[in-house]
Amino acid sequence: MPDRTLNFGLYGAQGRKSAQLAADVLDRLALEGGIRSPVTTRRGLGARLNYLTNSPAGYQAMKDAGISVTRGTLRRWLQHKQTPSRDNLARIDAAYRAYRRRNVARHLLQRLNARGGTRVEIQPLDQSQVTEPRRRIISTDAAGFRRLRIRNWDRIIDAWAAQDSEALADAWDDQLTDLGSQWGQYEYATSVGFSA
Repeated sequence: MPDRTLNFGLYGAQGRKSAQLAADVLDRLALEGGIRSPVTTRRGLGARLNYLTNSPAGYQAMKDAGISVTRGTLRRWLQHKQTPSRDNLARIDAAYRAYRRRNVARHLLQRLNARGGTRVEIQPLDQSQVTEPRRRIISTDAAGFRRLRIRNWDRIIDAWAAQDSEALADAWDDQLTDLGSQWGQYEYATSVGFSA
């Protein structure tokens, strides 16, 4: 793998894995039309619980998130007669996000694959803290970033929906190879942007 970053940050470079930055964008796109009220508010909690208790898959998402309460407790939460603990509020929010991610993955995949794929812009890693002899030469266009068109998002979306960060990194890196022989320089970045 040419120019792949093996020991990121050793000499002061800053950034995050570009696959994780892409996952953050996908999370924002998935939650775009979702519940905006925080889980700590009555409205936000009620909306999340209604969303999760509307199907067996929602109950499974709660179970996967570690919520193990009796039906009576769940009913009191839904009727606002009892408030979940702080830990259970965090688990409810995690269950909602995971279930929402799975529900919108197919729709998001169609949008990203439409019209020949989606253009992605990658801002390279920040080397301002790296001493001159150790800096990488990263070739970018005049705007300071690289553009890439991802035509097939299937593996990326599948890994993202399953919350499998290793599979996501592999799928993302496979797409980065379209940047040419220096694709490894974009394994870490300061930002990744695309829309669907």
